[in-house]
Amino acid sequence: MAKVLIGKVLRDQNDKTLVVSVETSRLHPLYGKYITLARKYHVHDEANRYKVGDVVKFSPCRPISKMKKWSVVEE
Repeated sequence: MAKVLIGKVLRDQNDKTLVVSVETSRLHPLYGKYITLARKYHVHDEANRYKVGDVVKFSPCRPISKMKKWSVVEE
């Protein structure tokens, strides 16, 4: 099974493209506190179904463009 990530849609302005933010918590190596890291992914959405604020599941796919290498997983 391929790696599946879950994130929140930040932007849906471009046609068939979403910008999704995935947040993870990690332990800081020196201070021992948990810090939240966020990373943005450009995700392909063929049907333009998802809007800003939606939570989506996505997984790797073939490169669709320079930035898009992820695709929404249909439930």
